[in-house]
Amino acid sequence: IDMENMDDTSGSSFEDMGEMHQRMKEEEEEEADGEAGAGDEEDGEFLGMKGLRGQLGRQVADQMWQVGKRQASRAFSLYANIDILRPYFDVEPVQVRARLLESMIPVKMINFPQKIAGELYGPLMLVFTLVAILLHGMKTSDTIIREGTLMGTAIGTCFGYWLGVSSFMYFLAYLCNAQITMVQMLSLLGYGLFGHCITLFVTYNIHFHSLFYIFWLVVGGLSTLRMVAVLVSRTVGHTQRLILCGTLAALHMLFLLYLHFAYHKVVEGILDTLEGPNMPPFQRVARDIPVVSNAVLNTTAKAIALTL
Repeated sequence: IDMENMDDTSGSSFEDMGEMHQRMKEEEEEEADGEAGAGDEEDGEFLGMKGLRGQLGRQVADQMWQVGKRQASRAFSLYANIDILRPYFDVEPVQVRARLLESMIPVKMINFPQKIAGELYGPLMLVFTLVAILLHGMKTSDTIIREGTLMGTAIGTCFGYWLGVSSFMYFLAYLCNAQITMVQMLSLLGYGLFGHCITLFVTYNIHFHSLFYIFWLVVGGLSTLRMVAVLVSRTVGHTQRLILCGTLAALHMLFLLYLHFAYHKVVEGILDTLEGPNMPPFQRVARDIPVVSNAVLNTTAKAIALTL
């Protein structure tokens, strides 16, 4: 019996030990599961922050890409615009020299349209040359040089005439059904300024009015006749030719007279308007105060004596 009781107690004790061990294992597994769940929650929070940062990074990268793309497209469009203007300035110096000589030789060819050079390099250089000649004429004349807008007025006058008269003549040519484009009109009028450059350069250094009138009629007249001949060959109708060519000849010849006679006076008036007339500064005269006071006292004493 004792053995049986011992066996029973030993068996129950083993069973109790087994249950305790099982419970401990279950508690450890529960604690492990709890720690794993907390770790997953912390990982989820970390991944959420990381995902938010990733989205912000992608947005910033996208914005930087868009800005770079816009700048690249803008630079490409600017290069494309410059590339569009390149054919108008792609010319050899020999061709420019030949066209300068041709601008002084009128060609009588009316039945067939005369060729006009569709380039702007020569006309642009002639306009800048005319600006330099005007500045040279201002310095060699009796004009008082002050801190003003001599360069600005010269550039505004020359470019204003070239662009303004070319636009006006192109509009008039459109009304008269003349076969000419805006670039051709700019080129034709620009090369027509070659006669103006020669006339003004000579007459600014040799001051004779008779010499100016000779150059005005011969040199300026030849360049004007060249432009008139080209427009006549590209216009149909006597009335249209008369209106178009007469307007261009009058404007071109009168502009040369203006540059020689009236330009300096106009610039002087502009400078006087902007800066005021060139008057000497006001000078103060020192007065002798004791002498003045003595004179006042003497006149006062004489007045009192007369009254008495």
